[in-house]
Amino acid sequence: MDNGHFYYIIDQYFIDFPDPKLMQNKETVAGQVHDRPCFYAFKDSSTGLYWMIPFSSKVNKFRQYYNKKMQKYHRCDTITFGKVLGHEKAFLIQNMCPISSKYVKNEYIDSRANVPVRIDGAFEKELMGKAKRVLALQRKGNKLIFPDVLAIEATLLKK
Repeated sequence: MDNGHFYYIIDQYFIDFPDPKLMQNKETVAGQVHDRPCFYAFKDSSTGLYWMIPFSSKVNKFRQYYNKKMQKYHRCDTITFGKVLGHEKAFLIQNMCPISSKYVKNEYIDSRANVPVRIDGAFEKELMGKAKRVLALQRKGNKLIFPDVLAIEATLLKK
């Protein structure tokens, strides 16, 4: 696995960690086989685990949540927006989860250029800043991430 790349998670992860708030795999959509959701990966140097941030094409839906949080708190680090292959996506830091490489199915590859999909460097810096801030607050007891990621992390670190 590489920092800043996108990956898909195997079903076994969701069997081993049956948290209902994890974004589950949806491999068949309208009768078509798809790998979903896709996750942006970054490595936690303190544990060696990777954290996976899902992204969604439902930008309007998540923009509404984002706007409500901005009105109420004047800040929103749990959802952010950036482009993937030229299309705007909602990155759901609130749904991120820890993982080890054994749970990775495959990498998201740009089929036209046959290279790993990446995001713009400026957006990547923003995304990483927000994700690390949210994770630090989660570790201090602020419930900002929906799944019980600290319990999943503890189990992964025991393996």
